[in-house]
Amino acid sequence: MQQPSFSGVAPEPAVLRQRWQALRQSQPRTRIRDAAEQLGVSEAQLLATGLGQDAVRLELRFDVLLPRMESLGRVMSLTRNAHAVHEKRGTWRNVELNGARALVLDEDIDLRLFLSRWRFGFALREPMEDGIRRSLHFFDATGTAVHKVFLEDPTGTAAFEALVSKLAHEDQTPALAVEAAPPVAVPRPDDQVDGEGLRAGWRALQDTHEFFSLLQRFDVARTQALRLAGRELARPVALESLSWVLERVSASGLPIMVFVGNPGAIQIHTGPVHTVRPMGPWLNVLDRGFNLHVRGDHIHSAWVVHKPTRDGVVTSLEVFDAAGENIALVFGQRKPGKPELPEWTALMRELMEALPAPEVRP
Repeated sequence: MQQPSFSGVAPEPAVLRQRWQALRQSQPRTRIRDAAEQLGVSEAQLLATGLGQDAVRLELRFDVLLPRMESLGRVMSLTRNAHAVHEKRGTWRNVELNGARALVLDEDIDLRLFLSRWRFGFALREPMEDGIRRSLHFFDATGTAVHKVFLEDPTGTAAFEALVSKLAHEDQTPALAVEAAPPVAVPRPDDQVDGEGLRAGWRALQDTHEFFSLLQRFDVARTQALRLAGRELARPVALESLSWVLERVSASGLPIMVFVGNPGAIQIHTGPVHTVRPMGPWLNVLDRGFNLHVRGDHIHSAWVVHKPTRDGVVTSLEVFDAAGENIALVFGQRKPGKPELPEWTALMRELMEALPAPEVRP
């Protein structure tokens, strides 16, 4: 995931906090991520200026943290990347921790967590008009947010405070050093990729989760693989395809799965979507338990992708930015051992016919 690059050490924390407060007064609706970008620092560095005031730095002891998340009650879990924000409301249940990876497998909160990417954690108590808003914020080594959790159930307050007390880091210094983002990897030239081997390996897939290892085995970037796969396996469609699909499943009630992720977390919505509302450059789903916000103008390519599995072919709509980084993926709702919904297969076929891409930009 392409990330902004920061200098490592932010300006003196008191000065930075004053600049942030001034920015909030002049632009009260500005989100902290956007404020950090304007101020030339990472979001984690900006949040750390509140240590000793409204923020507490946490130790990332996942064996303590993750099993206690259920005690917070109903929350809003937020995962985003540079172009999409995915918000789900529910309770963290069925947490499985396996080394540097974790799963949350609740009907509402469905997460894949890659904990080796998590470097900083903070608890935040923000004064709001209706009281104190309590939340947890987690960042990677560059200070870029990987996941956030906002309390929505007042009965979880005591559990939140107990968790913060248990995990408070010994270092509560407002200055925070972060790493520069690594350079974006440049794909190999197409003629150096074993295209025939890639296509043969693709056709031999037994599970969608094998796709990432297939890309690694052939040392090929994801959108490069889509271009080289051929129209049988991946077909480019128009940039407005995500909006087109969401509008149609909203009208029909067809249940889908919407994935949005970054290197530290992937969050999944499973079920129908109801309220689809474009606002300026943003494409939004505004449902009671699920909100999605996607910068439609940042979509550089869109693909209908077919992956063979032991349960039959699984079809997805996948949208990417100009650097080839994934923004979001959409599947028909399905469970392992079950074939794809025929209504979803038909919708993807209709999409390819209705909105073919005139060309694929390299």
